[in-house]
Amino acid sequence: MTPKEIANQNLANTIIKNMAKKNLEGYYCATSAEAVEKALSLMPEGSSVTWGGSMTLTECGLMDALKTANYELIDRDTAKTPQEAREMYAKQVMADYYLMSSNAITAEGELVNIDGRANRVSCLCWGPENVIIIAGMNKVTADVESAVKRIRTFAAPPNTVRLNRNTPCAQTGKCGNCYSPDCICSQIVITRRSSTPNRIKVILVGEELGY
Repeated sequence: MTPKEIANQNLANTIIKNMAKKNLEGYYCATSAEAVEKALSLMPEGSSVTWGGSMTLTECGLMDALKTANYELIDRDTAKTPQEAREMYAKQVMADYYLMSSNAITAEGELVNIDGRANRVSCLCWGPENVIIIAGMNKVTADVESAVKRIRTFAAPPNTVRLNRNTPCAQTGKCGNCYSPDCICSQIVITRRSSTPNRIKVILVGEELGY
């Protein structure tokens, strides 16, 4: 192992121990392939599975793996009308497993997320029976303050470009602390613990994934 790989593993182990105090269940995988294998092992065949928008889930290969696995997939992108989309969101809330990444994770094991419409953070907070988070070690920060700064500086600008949003950060690459109609920073949610033990499962990956 390289010094960086050892440091990542040691930091991940520290975070996982801190998460355990908060009723969060943590795992560390050195590679994306291991992370995908771990995520699939946590979800029994036949389970209903859904997800929030995430580059990490695509980059690590989990979305491709789901296509050939034996799960009931609830894909909001298949909705053809606003009413179908509304019904799809209702099904997501009742899913057995909700998959997502976290915009940032502190060394103390807190999850920090910023959303536009809050559908992702809503399912993180309440609804699906289980939440599985996959996050690269590049998303780890020292504390909540630096986590929020990381999200607004490094995550939000490329995400607004990806989503074709007309915001100051999409144009300049720098947070404008805006209130524009296309703003994706409407809700800031800090998960300091889970009231339901081990409902939230976090797989830390020793790679750079997502924004």
